Amino acid sequence: MYFYEVWVRSNKYHGSGALTYQSAQQLSVGSIVSVPMQRDKVMAVITKVVTQPAFTTKDIGQVYGLPPVPEHLLRLSEWLQAYYPAPLGLVTQQVIPADVNDKKLPAPITAGAPDLSNVPPLTDQQQEAVAGMVNPGTYLLHGTTGSGKTRLYIELAYRRLANGRSCIILTPEISLTSQLAERFRQVFGERVVVLHSQQSPKERREKWQQILLSQEPLVVVGPRSALFSPLKNIGLIVLDESHEPAYKQEQAPHYQAGRVAAKLAQLHGSMLVLGSATPSVSDYYLAEQKQKPIIELTELATASEHAETKVQVVDLKDRSLLSRNPSLSQPLLEAIEAALLRKEQVLLYLNRRGTARIILCENCGWQAMCPHCDLPLTYHGDQHLLRCHVCNHHEPVPAACPACNHPSIIYRSIGTKAVADDVSRLFPGARVQRFDTDNTKAERFENHFSSVHAGDVDILVGTQLLAKGLDLPRLSTLGIIAANTSLAMPDFSANERTYQLLTQVLGRVGRGHVAGSAIIQTYQPEHPAIQTAITGDWQEFYKAELESRKLFNFPPFVYLLKLTVRRASTKTAEKAAEDFAEVLRKAKLKIEIDGPAPAFHEKFQNKYQWQLVLKAKDRTQLLEVIKLLPSSGWSYDIDP
Repeated sequence: MYFYEVWVRSNKYHGSGALTYQSAQQLSVGSIVSVPMQRDKVMAVITKVVTQPAFTTKDIGQVYGLPPVPEHLLRLSEWLQAYYPAPLGLVTQQVIPADVNDKKLPAPITAGAPDLSNVPPLTDQQQEAVAGMVNPGTYLLHGTTGSGKTRLYIELAYRRLANGRSCIILTPEISLTSQLAERFRQVFGERVVVLHSQQSPKERREKWQQILLSQEPLVVVGPRSALFSPLKNIGLIVLDESHEPAYKQEQAPHYQAGRVAAKLAQLHGSMLVLGSATPSVSDYYLAEQKQKPIIELTELATASEHAETKVQVVDLKDRSLLSRNPSLSQPLLEAIEAALLRKEQVLLYLNRRGTARIILCENCGWQAMCPHCDLPLTYHGDQHLLRCHVCNHHEPVPAACPACNHPSIIYRSIGTKAVADDVSRLFPGARVQRFDTDNTKAERFENHFSSVHAGDVDILVGTQLLAKGLDLPRLSTLGIIAANTSLAMPDFSANERTYQLLTQVLGRVGRGHVAGSAIIQTYQPEHPAIQTAITGDWQEFYKAELESRKLFNFPPFVYLLKLTVRRASTKTAEKAAEDFAEVLRKAKLKIEIDGPAPAFHEKFQNKYQWQLVLKAKDRTQLLEVIKLLPSSGWSYDIDP
C-alpha cells in the first residue's frame, strides 16, 4: 500500500494542510484523482509521497488518465497559500478546473512555425527596447498609448518560442482577449490558446487539457487565472495594462496577479514584463528602488500625418452648455455630429451602468434603496426594473412614491443605458451600441469586436471596459461624460485611478489612423489628476502622488490589510470590531490600526459591516494578525 498527501478541490475544506490517503497503485506527484471527503467524492491532486501515518486512511478513488500537473504549479500554489492565506480547498481550485475528466481527450495542438510576415516591422525604438530585454527578470515597460507594446510582446514571444519555451500573455478584462489573441494568432497560429471563465465548462476543460497534454511550446492568452494554466517551461509572462485593479482577485485567495507572476517567473527563470501607459505608482517606485529595468516607448508605432489629439474641457457647472441635453454638452454633440458626417466612429465613455443612479420622490424626498444593502438602487430602463449592483436585488419601478403616494418620482445621475438612449434619439441615423457588464452573453464586446473594428458601429457607449487596449482605425472622436466620478471614491488610490482611466480612454483616439479629438466633461476641470492626464505628464503626476502616499502612510511605503466583520446590527458589528482592535493592541505587533469604521458597503445582504484597516512596514506582521482573527463572521483582504 502507498500513502499520499493530497490537496482537495473543495470549498467545503477550510483547513490549511494536505490530507492523507492510500492507494494500492504507485502514483506520481501531480496525479489528478478523486477522493472521499465526508459524504462527497471530490477531485484532488497528489502533492507528496509519505510513509504510513499513525491514523487510519481512506482509499483514493478514481485516478484520471492524464499527465501529472506540472511540479512548478504545485510549488506556486504552496507559495500562494503562505503569501495570501486562504483555505487549501480554495487554493486547489486555482490549479485544476471543476470538471476535468479523461473520457474524451482533445486532439493535440499541431501548428507550423511562427511567421512574422503579417505584422509590421519593429520601429527603431522598439528594436532598442527588445535589445534591452534579454535576461530573465522583471521589466517595467512604460509605453505611451499607440507606441506598439503589443508588437513588442509578439517579438519577445517569438524569440522565446524559438527556444522551445511557452508564454503567458495576460489581459485585465476577458473582453480584451479576442483582440489580443487575434494579434498573436497572426504570428503563432494554432499555438495560441485562450483560457477564461466565461468559456463554457466543456470549452474551458478542453483548452486546459490541450495545454496539459501539449508537447509543443504554446502561447496562452487570458485574464489573471491563466497564470495557473498547466504550461511547461515558461519563458515569458506579460501583464498587459499591468496597472489595472482587475489583476487583484477579490475572492479568496486575494492574490495580486503581478506578485504571483513574479513568483512564477522566478520558478521558471523566465522574463516578466509589466506593460502599461500608466504604470502603477507602487510598481514604478519598486522598480526604481530595486533598480529593475524601466523600458520606455514614447513614439507612436504608426507614423501619423495628423496633429496631436485636440482636447477640449467642458465645465459642467456652466449649465448654458447643456441646452439640448442635461448630460451631453453642446460641444460634445457638435463633435459627434461632425464625426458622423465624416463617417468616423465616436466613443462615449461613462463609468456608470444603468439608466439612472438616483430614484427619488420630488415631493417628500423618499429614495429607492436596496432593502438588503441600504444602497441606492439603479434604474434599468430597458427592463423597467430597479436593481442593486451589489447583491443583485431587483424590484419593479413604483408608479407612485411608496412613502407619500405622490406620483412625482424623478430619475437623476445617468448611466450608460441612458446615454445610449439619448444619442440614439438625437442621432436617429447612427448605429449605436452599448458595452458594459450589463450586456447579455450575445451582446458582449468580444462577440462584436470584428464588426466594431470594421466600422459597422458608429457610436460606442460604454464603461471602462472600452477604455483599455482598443485600436479602432475609424475612431476619431471621444466624449468623456463625467471625468471626475472616480475622484469621489473613498480610496487612497482614487487620484491614481482617475489619472489612469482618463489616460487610457484618451489613448483610444489619436493613434495615427485619423485625426483625433476629445471632449472631457467634468465638474472639477482644475483637478491635478485631470490636468496631468490631459497633458500626459506622467512624471509630474507620479511625483505628486508619491509624496501624498508618503505623507499619509499608504503603499508603496506600507502594506495594508483590511478586516471586515459582519453582524446582525450595526452596534454589534461596531463592538466586535472594537473588541478585536483591543486584542491587536495587546498583541504588541508593529502595526498601525485605522478604525473601526463602517465599511464602504455598510449593509450587505441584511448584515452590517464594520472594518479595520491595518498598516505595517513588515508584511509578516499582517500575516500574524490573520492568525489571530476570530473564525466567525470575519473576513480579510491582504494588499487590498
